[in-house]
Amino acid sequence: MPAAQATKEKKKAPGRDLSDIFIEYGDAYRKTHPMSFCQKKVMHDVKVCRTSYLGGHVKTCDFCGYEHPAYNSCGNRHCPKCQNIAKFRWIKKREEELLPVNYFHNVFTLPHGLNPLSRANKKVIYDILFKSVSETLIQFGQNELGGRLGFLAILHTWDQRLCQHIHLHCIIPAGALSAGKIRWIRSLDDNFLFSVKALSKVFRGKFLYYLKKAYTGGRLVFYGKSCEYESKEGFKTLIERLYKKDWVVYSARPFAGPGKVLDYLGRYTHRIAISNDRIKSVTGGMVTFSYRDRKNGNQKKEMTLSASEFIRRFLTHVLPDSYTRIRHYGFLSNRNRKENVARVKDLLGVSSENGTKKNQDAREIMLELTGKDILKCPQCKTGTMATCRLIPRFSVWIDSQFSEP
Repeated sequence: MPAAQATKEKKKAPGRDLSDIFIEYGDAYRKTHPMSFCQKKVMHDVKVCRTSYLGGHVKTCDFCGYEHPAYNSCGNRHCPKCQNIAKFRWIKKREEELLPVNYFHNVFTLPHGLNPLSRANKKVIYDILFKSVSETLIQFGQNELGGRLGFLAILHTWDQRLCQHIHLHCIIPAGALSAGKIRWIRSLDDNFLFSVKALSKVFRGKFLYYLKKAYTGGRLVFYGKSCEYESKEGFKTLIERLYKKDWVVYSARPFAGPGKVLDYLGRYTHRIAISNDRIKSVTGGMVTFSYRDRKNGNQKKEMTLSASEFIRRFLTHVLPDSYTRIRHYGFLSNRNRKENVARVKDLLGVSSENGTKKNQDAREIMLELTGKDILKCPQCKTGTMATCRLIPRFSVWIDSQFSEP
């Protein structure tokens, strides 16, 4: 059964969402725009998410007998419907790793002059960004604090208008672990970690060094607007232009303790380019969505784009397949994180014993997130919904066969 057929079964909510845009305008877009395999997969997955195309199960109430189908989610990390549970479980793991110290928040941004090259070389450019930022922070931690920093880096590639804006959010505990792990070294200032001007210069130097290595090593490809940089003269001009720019490193207000870090992580770690609640209307080939205008007091405004341009902007932010956009560095790197966190807590005189934590199922997670029991019967409000039969993948189930609550 074609995927598009399954998507038509979906009950439309009063608002419109990303899947509606892909269903109505995606086929036309594919005929007129080149798309990578990853972009095609994202479009397909979002279209069929929570439809009978992916299969599911029928639930029935053990009290009143009411039945309704529950379709499977696509699980794609770019799907706005599939992030809450994954985000919740990820944050719960991070909760155990938080230290009883303040945290700094630095943001490293690539100049927009790199956007054409970035679109043609996503993985290479993103890897260089992670490498140059991590080396910069590790170097400053060693030189200015005399120890090893630990930090979390989160890649975002968009701004509120879905334009390309590549940057790393770095969440950094206020201190460093000394050599030999014998003491915790507090940061020199409670208001900022390192000079942003000094950080930006070192960050720029490291990034452009690795970018030149990628070019001489033949790891860059050129198409579209990036073709002007393919020749030695063109690439040299790009490098010179980038050296002359002041690169932006933003130092946000420090988090007041680990609790505020969790609040932040809950909003930003699994965020995608746009959430469904920001899509206001889809009609006549046009999409209207809300955004925050950061250049004008963060005022909430609306923007209207053609469906084709909206899709193009959204797909710009599709990551390479299996690309890791959340990474840990320094004493928080994956290899020794658990051991190092326990050691720092010990140095700070805090118990690292958290006991055995029970893994929560989807019902418990949604109850904690929304306060609603997803297994309570929506019709009688008394009984419990239980699976009575499975819906195989790629089947056609007509929702009208089930009674409405």
